[in-house]
Amino acid sequence: MVTMSVRFGVAALLLALPAFSAAGWAQLAPSPDAPPVSTAPATPEEESVATFKINVNLVDVFFTVKDKSGNLVPHLSKDDCTISEDKEPQKLKSFVAETNQPLTLGILLDTSGSQQEVLPLEQQAGSQFLQRVLKQKDEAFLLSFDVDVDLLQDYTNSARLLERAMNKAEINTAGGNGAAGIPGAGGGTIPTHGTPKGTLLYDAVYLAANEKLNQETGRKAMILLTDGEDQGSRYKIGEAISAAQRSNAIVYVILIADRGFYGGFGMGYYGYSAMKKMAEETGGRLIDVGNNGRKLEAAFQQIEDELRTQYVASYTPSNTKLDGSFRRLSVECRGDGMKVQTRKGYFAVAPQN
Repeated sequence: MVTMSVRFGVAALLLALPAFSAAGWAQLAPSPDAPPVSTAPATPEEESVATFKINVNLVDVFFTVKDKSGNLVPHLSKDDCTISEDKEPQKLKSFVAETNQPLTLGILLDTSGSQQEVLPLEQQAGSQFLQRVLKQKDEAFLLSFDVDVDLLQDYTNSARLLERAMNKAEINTAGGNGAAGIPGAGGGTIPTHGTPKGTLLYDAVYLAANEKLNQETGRKAMILLTDGEDQGSRYKIGEAISAAQRSNAIVYVILIADRGFYGGFGMGYYGYSAMKKMAEETGGRLIDVGNNGRKLEAAFQQIEDELRTQYVASYTPSNTKLDGSFRRLSVECRGDGMKVQTRKGYFAVAPQN
């Protein structure tokens, strides 16, 4: 996701302010303490102020690096890494270690039938994770998904509020509960065609990316706690992945489910390959914890470590076309057995109408 549209949207607006008519401003009542407003005609210089927009196509690439033993590598420099876009090397404008930079986080909690016995584990480990990971300038929100998608807690910096919302989450396997709710992650449930069924996992990812994370800047991540199986979503997996990529959000998937739900004969996740694809395409990772509480705690710790040991490299693409196309990214860092974890690509800025 190219971040310049958010970054420069305010600047473009401020530059365009002189073009507003006096009638438009007159609709706002002045403050009683405001100085008198002149009604004299504007000077020629004020009338001739031009409006213009700045188009700067800057790509931010967030990534982590591990050595051949799987340990995070925290002290690389600009000279250690190279980025290619569609196999063409790019000239880096900046390279920064994002150890303590603000983080925007979405927790997506599967509350379908397969989570019946593991939901308490998720609530406990998830609350502890949020208490550790949220710093002063961070913010997070919480969604649950089953036959509906519900926003349990909107953006907040309070781990306590998030914990309270997480502890109120309940398993929902009923068909049609709240199906008449207002569409979208911010207003209740997603209407479905016919009788709702299964788990609206892809819808949850799409809405979290498109309605919540897409409006934010900087480091962004989603953490999914699920068995990975989707049933009944309006959106396809490709659309969910594209939405995450457009919002520049990393997706981590923690595979977890009740063994009894699968008959006790191994986990047999039907959604394993789909979740692996979603995580890898967005620069995240899939971690299978079964129904083991200690493995779940370890998974959260791994994600926390990776989010706090990131790099961000920025560049202006050598391909200057604003065509909305998908551009493939490749990041390589020098060193024996170095492995880079990053998104597979981004969508270029779409042409202006």
